[in-house]
Amino acid sequence: MRDDTSDYRQIFLQDSPMMDARAPVEFSKGAFPGAVNLPLMNDIERQKVGTCYKQHGQQAAIELGHQLVNGQLKADRLAAWAAFAEANPEGYLYCFRGGLRSQLVQQWLKSELGIAYPRVAGGYKAMRNFLIETTELAIEQSRFVLVGGMTGTGKTEVVAQLENSLDLEGHANHRGSSFGKRATAQPTQIDFENALAIDILKKRERGINQFVLEDEGRIIGRCSLPLSLYQGMQGFALVWLEDSVEGRVERILKDYVIDLRAEFVQLLGEEAGFAAFAERLQQSLANILKRLGGERYQRLAAIMDQALIEQQVNNDVSLHRGWIETLLIEYYDPMYVFQHESKAGRIEFSGEQAAVVEYLRERAAG
Repeated sequence: MRDDTSDYRQIFLQDSPMMDARAPVEFSKGAFPGAVNLPLMNDIERQKVGTCYKQHGQQAAIELGHQLVNGQLKADRLAAWAAFAEANPEGYLYCFRGGLRSQLVQQWLKSELGIAYPRVAGGYKAMRNFLIETTELAIEQSRFVLVGGMTGTGKTEVVAQLENSLDLEGHANHRGSSFGKRATAQPTQIDFENALAIDILKKRERGINQFVLEDEGRIIGRCSLPLSLYQGMQGFALVWLEDSVEGRVERILKDYVIDLRAEFVQLLGEEAGFAAFAERLQQSLANILKRLGGERYQRLAAIMDQALIEQQVNNDVSLHRGWIETLLIEYYDPMYVFQHESKAGRIEFSGEQAAVVEYLRERAAG
């Protein structure tokens, strides 16, 4: 039998398969990429055992747990654990602290089915703390440079071309702006932080100690950047990405109209997908009504509504350029001009995409 492990570093570097024996409610709040929730107890059973533990102590709680998970229910759960163990011979199982629940799963697998399967010592809590520390150490020990620029200049495209980048928006499943919400849900805050930490861990293992990030606010949709990272970003060196208004309009048209519609259609089918896409676009505009002002909002909403009709009827997206260009020039650009001025002292290079990518590659090699 493989030994139980506390080598959290290797677990994440090797993407070890993991069986999470916590209750579904715990798993839904935060887990690790690729972990499979195969609980010892469901939410109701866990609640009953927890209450018993508080009122009558550990032994009474253990006895109640055995009563609740018994007979066919126990057989079904054992079968699921066994199937995971057989499909993932290099994996591990864990519970919240590496305590009673994972020990019981391990014991039952061995005594009932003869399957020896190792646990993660310290469980979820220890692995989570390891990942938090991984991010904090990287912020202390590594160098960072930010990619800034006006909306639509392609900052995410720059990040995607670099081996030493951290794609914050990718981990958050959100494009970062008022219109950045995607068709699929964002991860929980904990899942976002875990995925980012594992990305950092793997890149540092490859010898990368200078990271490129897109210049972001503290919040990406509903995901918050780790506070120490966000605080550091207020002083990191900055590279400023430039592009023409026309180039930016085309990029936003592709991201927020063509690609977003395709995401919804793939998820919901043609008719329902387009309806959901149109509603998302209209809601994104409505969300910034106060900042736009009533007159400008009404003007942009009318252009958008007409563009959506034309897109649905004739599959023609050209009218969308009208509200996109107006939104850029009248709303986003003034904010970014102010940002550029306030950060001017930290900008060490400016240029269009190819030049910025070349500069950042040379900077990483230097």
